[in-house]
Amino acid sequence: MFNDKVKTLLDDAIAADKSLFLIDFSVTADNTIKVVLDGDEGVTLQDCIKISRAIEHNLDRDEYDFSLEVTSAGAASPITMPRQYTKNIGRKLKVVTESKTFEGNLIETTDKGIVLAWKAREPKPVGKGKITVQKKEEIEFSEIKEAKVILKF
Repeated sequence: MFNDKVKTLLDDAIAADKSLFLIDFSVTADNTIKVVLDGDEGVTLQDCIKISRAIEHNLDRDEYDFSLEVTSAGAASPITMPRQYTKNIGRKLKVVTESKTFEGNLIETTDKGIVLAWKAREPKPVGKGKITVQKKEEIEFSEIKEAKVILKF
């Protein structure tokens, strides 16, 4: 019952801001509420505060003893939802499928998956040496086991 009430408050708060979406939600046995958000334009501290208040201010502390943690998906967190790919177009990703690992720039998302592009050095078709070629791979969401943004420092 407590879990359902929190989920309803959370869903209402997220529905009020169409750019935010839920990545993970849990309520433990000791009423520790954990919410992980992402957004089409990222997640600000104000977004986390807004969602936290929407939940906390609508639960009675006399009735429920709880703790609440609202966070954004970290930069190093795996991409878990198709909607997250769109905001990462233009960034370099490492994508692991059942049979291969790809590293490339995310250039497009489709209804079914993503398109990565990268440059590779390959042997010349004729003669000795190597040439740089442009590679492109379409990967369906269903094939992706893990995808992460490669951070540059």
